[in-house]
Formats: sequence, structure tokens, C-alpha cells
Amino acid sequence: MTTNEFTLLFRRRFSMAHRLIAGDSVKCAVPHGHNETVSVKLEAVDPAPLDGAANMVESFARAKAAWHRWIDGHVDHALQLSHRDPLIGYFREHEPEKLPMLLITPGDPTTEALAACMMAKANALFAAETSPLRCVEVEIEETPTNTVIFRGVPEHHLDAGYLGLPGAPWWLRGDMSINDL
Repeated sequence: MTTNEFTLLFRRRFSMAHRLIAGDSVKCAVPHGHNETVSVKLEAVDPAPLDGAANMVESFARAKAAWHRWIDGHVDHALQLSHRDPLIGYFREHEPEKLPMLLITPGDPTTEALAACMMAKANALFAAETSPLRCVEVEIEETPTNTVIFRGVPEHHLDAGYLGLPGAPWWLRGDMSINDL
């Protein structure tokens, strides 16, 4: 059995806004923004030795294409909200055209929740492309002094039935979605 001796690492910067409504922080209860950096570490699903020809686990261009498209086209400048946030009702009623720009998490959109969602989404995107890679770690730098690193099993931390809807939530689908609205 070959072990994973190669790890691919991709970083992407994006701007976002969020608010946290469940905790005690008055500052975080007001919508505010961050310029965040997300790093994903990828390893081969079935590790194998280099082949002596192309000598790569996967081409960088293929490995990062869907991930970068999702971050740049959907996560960047999204407003991250809890599925319980009353602002969702505001957008439904007054600005429905902006609903696709809301990234909705089960509970508050903390950096921890986002890291788990991002790992699940990365793996769903790779699976949809039949990529030989899987995401094994997500690191999100919220500010220069605050970073979260997630190496776990997203399904242990995310409630897939958070809205009571049939089907898989957005983070388990290999599409470009960021919510289930």
C-alpha cells in the first residue's frame, strides 16, 4: 500500500460579510466584513507512485479549476448568514434577486462552520469531476491574527437536515451553490 507522500495546496483570497446572532458578541451581531484567505490541502484518494512520465498526482489546472470557480464566482462577496437569521426574510421579500449571494450555514456562519462546509464542498466538487483528489484540510484566515484549521469529517459537525428539505444540502452537492433557498 502506498501512502500519501504528496499534498497539493491551493490558496484563495475572498471578501465576505457575515453576522453571528446566536452568541453574546454585540460586535459580531452587526453585519461586518473580512478579507479571508482559504487554503485547501489535497491528497490522492488512491495514492500511487509517480508514473515516470507525467509525474504528477493531478495537474494543478485541473485540480483547482472547479474550486477556484466556486470561490471566485459564488463565495467572494457573499453575505454569510445563519439559516435562522431574519435577514433571509428581508431578502426574500425586498431583494429576492440577491438570494443567490447569501451563503447559508446551519447555525451561525462562524469560521469553524465555514471550514467544515468548505471541506465538504471541495470533496463534492472533486467527486463530481471524478477527480483523483480529496480535501484533507481546510485553513481559513479570518483576520491576520485569527485562523481556523479543520481536518475532520464535515458530516460530524454540520446538520444536513437543517432546513428539513429533501436531498443533500448545498455543501454536499458538486455544483456551484452556496445555499438551499
